[in-house]
Amino acid sequence: MRAGGGRGNGAMASGGGVFSTLVSKPLGAAAARAMLAPVSGSEGAARAGRAGPPPSASEANMAKGKTAARGDRRARAKTAEPAPETEKTTVEETKEEKETAAAPEEDAKDQKKKDKKAKKKEEKARRKEEKARLKAEKKAKKRADKAAEAAPAGGDVIVKPREKMKGKDYEEILRKYDIELVKLQEWIKHKGLKVIVIFEGRDAAGKGGVIKRITESLNPRICRVVALPAPTEREKTQWYFQRYVPHLPAAGEMVLLDRSWYNRAGVERVMGFCNEEEYREFLRSCPEFERMLQRCGIIVVKFWFSVSDDEQEKRFQARLKDPTKRWKLSPMDLESRSRWLEYSMAKDENFRYTDTKQCPWYVVRADDKKRARLNCIAHLLSLVKYEDLTPPPLELPPRKSASGYVRPPITDQTFVPEIH
Repeated sequence: MRAGGGRGNGAMASGGGVFSTLVSKPLGAAAARAMLAPVSGSEGAARAGRAGPPPSASEANMAKGKTAARGDRRARAKTAEPAPETEKTTVEETKEEKETAAAPEEDAKDQKKKDKKAKKKEEKARRKEEKARLKAEKKAKKRADKAAEAAPAGGDVIVKPREKMKGKDYEEILRKYDIELVKLQEWIKHKGLKVIVIFEGRDAAGKGGVIKRITESLNPRICRVVALPAPTEREKTQWYFQRYVPHLPAAGEMVLLDRSWYNRAGVERVMGFCNEEEYREFLRSCPEFERMLQRCGIIVVKFWFSVSDDEQEKRFQARLKDPTKRWKLSPMDLESRSRWLEYSMAKDENFRYTDTKQCPWYVVRADDKKRARLNCIAHLLSLVKYEDLTPPPLELPPRKSASGYVRPPITDQTFVPEIH
């Protein structure tokens, strides 16, 4: 830096002489005291002459401003030192908030995946069960076709006797069908379906047994049984189907008919309770009556229970020996034993007119009661398409305490004698 190179440069030289000396190399203690000690007037003038002219007021103010600016920068630098940490903390908190907000979405996605997987598994099991059922039905149809070819004219289907089903296997399968019947019941109620199931067949063929097993686990307000007695004198003068009409199902109901309007084609025909004209009119009217029910939205299912002569004889003998079953035998049942061939002919004639494509008969081989029940229930479940609407498990609310209430003495009540 040149001396005397202008007032600004001179100020820098005069003001920066000591500073440059202090910065360029360290001073001893004596030199430092000498520099800081007060000087005399002549010595100060000499120094001022060597350093150049003194700075003006504006230059001094500029120097003070620069010094103040450097001090402010240092202060701000010290104050701003924790800023990176604060910024880091804010970023971490934002990241945690995002993770916290994303957690429920991830849980929902996981639950959705689990539900989808469970639904696939259930659908796969159902398809497998449906495939097994169709396979079993196909085998049963083949056996029935073979048996039909070997059946004598005018008689029921005769098949080679199979091994009796074990009770344990029967109960296990029946339990599964009970659960499916409850699903069917809930579906009928939900959709407002109207279902009527007709059970016909020989005496002691097992119609009552399968009806009992179907209704065991069902709500009697939804699934009810209708078993009409012999017609009264007044009912005999009515339109033949009139006595059955009040018992037809409403929306959300399933009716099981233990014997039905087919009495006219069976017992009334064989025992002479109707004349030829009434019988022929029934064969003409019955298919149209059932088609009319179907057009009104009623699902009509017809089962015929077929039992061999030997098996029916065994069951009659068992009823005679058992006092709890003897009431099932009526004089009409005993008379039917001597008219086996007439009943077979009446059945074949009935099927010729009423086994229609719109409302077919489903024949159940009933020599084995357990198999007959399971086969009938399985086929009924296959005829009505339904979905699982089983109510979810419920939680019992806590019971309220009976504080402040005093019950009457227990001796005031009349109890049943405990003899067992």
